[in-house]
Amino acid sequence: MHAVRERCVWTQQIDHRALVPYLVEEAAELVDAVEAGSRADLREELGDLLWQVLFHAEVAAGDPDDPFDIDDVAGDLTEKMVRRHPHVFAGEIATTPEQVLVHWNAAKAAEKHARTSVLDGVSWHMPSLALAQKLLGKSAAVGVAPAAAAASPGSAPTDEAALGDALLVLVATARANGWDAERALRERLRVLEGEIRAAEQTPGS
Repeated sequence: MHAVRERCVWTQQIDHRALVPYLVEEAAELVDAVEAGSRADLREELGDLLWQVLFHAEVAAGDPDDPFDIDDVAGDLTEKMVRRHPHVFAGEIATTPEQVLVHWNAAKAAEKHARTSVLDGVSWHMPSLALAQKLLGKSAAVGVAPAAAAASPGSAPTDEAALGDALLVLVATARANGWDAERALRERLRVLEGEIRAAEQTPGS
């Protein structure tokens, strides 16, 4: 990566912001590989996403004011994972996934003690369904039950606001059942994709 950054004219002029669309695209392609691809696809897309991490770290290494490199990134990550797994690296006990989550959340809360809201750190760049599911979890943590999510699905929405309420109800249902709303829609869209492609191959369509 250092050689590419040093010798490639296109790469030299790229900064963190310019890399964001590529990062989003590569992350999406990795999701596709996980959910609908082959092992070869998965291996390739993991490499492509790793390249984005290496790229950002190399850009950061050239910052004149606050440089850091991939070793710094890996070191910080190692320290974080050790802190968040006291049942692995320290003397804590966790025999169930729920107990692991308690340790994880306690360590995370200690790290983020400067945060003043459960919403701090939530990215609004997440897809809307995934963001809704995230925010419903945050609202439950502080005892807030959004009116729309608490309501029962009724008649068909008559405007966009009502549609938003109806979608939130569906996401709340997904969360209550341990389903991933974003994945559920993606997988249903893949079925629709197959139907469209099949129709295109049908004579007279």
